[in-house]
Amino acid sequence: MTAKLIRNAYEAVLTMTAVLLCWAAALGLEGTFGLHTDVLVLAVCLTLTLSATQRTADTRRRLVSLVLVPATAGASIFLGRLIASDYAAGAAVYTLWMALAIWIRRYGPTATRVGTLLALPLVALLVVPGPALPPEAQSGLVTWGWSALTGALACGSVWLVQALGDRFGPWRAEPAPEPPRRPSRLHPRPSTRMALQMAAGIAAAFTLGTLLFDHHWPWVVLTAYVAASGNRGRNDVLRKGIERLAGACAGTLLAVAVAAAGVTGHTSVALMFAVLTVALWLRPLNYAYWAAGMTCALSLLLGYFGQDAQSLLPTRLEGIAVGAVLSVASAWWLLPVPRGRTRAAPAVVRPSEG
Repeated sequence: MTAKLIRNAYEAVLTMTAVLLCWAAALGLEGTFGLHTDVLVLAVCLTLTLSATQRTADTRRRLVSLVLVPATAGASIFLGRLIASDYAAGAAVYTLWMALAIWIRRYGPTATRVGTLLALPLVALLVVPGPALPPEAQSGLVTWGWSALTGALACGSVWLVQALGDRFGPWRAEPAPEPPRRPSRLHPRPSTRMALQMAAGIAAAFTLGTLLFDHHWPWVVLTAYVAASGNRGRNDVLRKGIERLAGACAGTLLAVAVAAAGVTGHTSVALMFAVLTVALWLRPLNYAYWAAGMTCALSLLLGYFGQDAQSLLPTRLEGIAVGAVLSVASAWWLLPVPRGRTRAAPAVVRPSEG
């Protein structure tokens, strides 16, 4: 266990180094060209999510990432605008996009990785959407070109830090062997079942999210996605839903303590990165640690933007609970995937969702 914790700490430091590098580059762009605050949020989210998927990637996979990540990052900006202007249409496009990213797993490991890259910017879109940003950042989202550049910066930051870590660090990345693919006798196929479950869960989350939580609907949708991603069966979805809710409760208590201490300004930003580092370190042990860290970090971010994040925490917990229930319900009652039947559709590497 000690060796595992040390290795986890090393990987967490690599990830956060890449995050800080990309964040600094995005901060320079923001100041030089008068961009909006969401470029910083996008930079941090993309770098966090990319780090796990690129750790053992070969040159070919990284070139694919360099094309797909900037392109989908730019497209996600237009999708964010569509959701803001026409919620129903935007929700439909978002749901279909996420379902497609899972459905294409039927075509093998390469298609699975492509689906992962297609989903990453959409996860980032949910972490801090337009209504959660300060008024000066709500006047307009960054254009697709700046978003695409941010995606390229995220790729470059991750590759640079990981390459230096492999060259000079104590450990090198070791790719896990691909599990043997066995034709599934399930009809529909596991990938189709999981895509339909994801679509049902996210569609219900969009519907109930706006009805129950107004513009805080992303908390419901994000939880519905996290609990269903990498679905290995009904019990797996139930476990992840419980872990996310438990972690969010712990993160809420931590955020309340931080708010009571009066942490504000740049100190809150520094503390946010510190919390994310610890959460990354402990995430391989249990997803609840990551959920707790993200809940606290998001509270610090909203507090930095001037929102009363402490008063929003109960609403956030309610949204997470609703999203978890929706995801579990779709996995249990809509074409459930029997345990051990997902080999034909390899599980996607879980991004660092919030």
